[in-house]
Amino acid sequence: MTLARPPYDPELQAFLDAMAADPRPRFTLDTLAAVRAASAAATPTIDAVLAGTGLEHAELAVPGPDGAPEITLSVVRRPGATAPTACVYHIHGGGMIGGDRHTGAQLFPMLVERYGATVVSVEYRLAPEHPHPAPVEDCYAGLRWVAGHAAELGVDPGRILIAGGSAGGGLAAGVALMARDRGGPALVGQLLLCPMLDDRDATVSARQYDTPEAIWNRADNVFGWAALLGDARGGPDVSPYAAPARATDLSGLPPAFIDSGSAEVFRDEAVDYASRIWAAGGQAELHVYAGGFHGFGMAAHTGVARAEQAAMESWLGRMLG
Repeated sequence: MTLARPPYDPELQAFLDAMAADPRPRFTLDTLAAVRAASAAATPTIDAVLAGTGLEHAELAVPGPDGAPEITLSVVRRPGATAPTACVYHIHGGGMIGGDRHTGAQLFPMLVERYGATVVSVEYRLAPEHPHPAPVEDCYAGLRWVAGHAAELGVDPGRILIAGGSAGGGLAAGVALMARDRGGPALVGQLLLCPMLDDRDATVSARQYDTPEAIWNRADNVFGWAALLGDARGGPDVSPYAAPARATDLSGLPPAFIDSGSAEVFRDEAVDYASRIWAAGGQAELHVYAGGFHGFGMAAHTGVARAEQAAMESWLGRMLG
């Protein structure tokens, strides 16, 4: 039986209709290389994003997890800062299977210019070539390096905020759990935009958006989690660092901003994660945008996307001071 589902916002429906004229292939092992290549071709270069801003950009190779290769960090900041800045540690999206450290870089100038922050974006290994725990351990290793070299970077180690969207949001939540459990680094907040949190794929919203027009549908979700977890996906032995919805203890975490569209796979797991943070005595700000599809912020001209941007900027201002 087809489930009833919340409709898309009218402006977002028009955006989806326009995208439907040039649909991307769905994710399979056979199409993965082509989808990655198409995504890379459509992603603006970091130089293009930063053109005309006057911001500095540097690439650093730093130690990865024990026994693993080095990881690359992109650092974007104002030139000539004389006092330590806040740091936004950014983890890119891409369903655990795609993207790179410059995916989502359109946010970086705003973070630097509005809040005076230094942005550090981490390149982590991708599934299925590098399944769990490689992606989250890479992200945690990069965070530890940033905190340990704060003076070198010109950042305040007491004002590091972790941020990510989609798979990056899930990885940010996993790294926040790791930082709590492993004794640091301390984080002032976790920005989780439409986060990918639950490998079990059992929510109502996951079943509602098993549809071909969805930017990220249930079949994509199953593929992404299977790439990361293999046969363990959906079973009893999945680590909460891979799928933070599996965490049984959400106490002691930094304040969270969590958002989602009402018309996407991740809606119910986002709501549940915020609810369980509150139940554990923690702080979370939750926004569910009526008619929003997954990643609807890409339609920046729409009213819903502007509302999301305003709420995110308000919370960041409170967290980063």
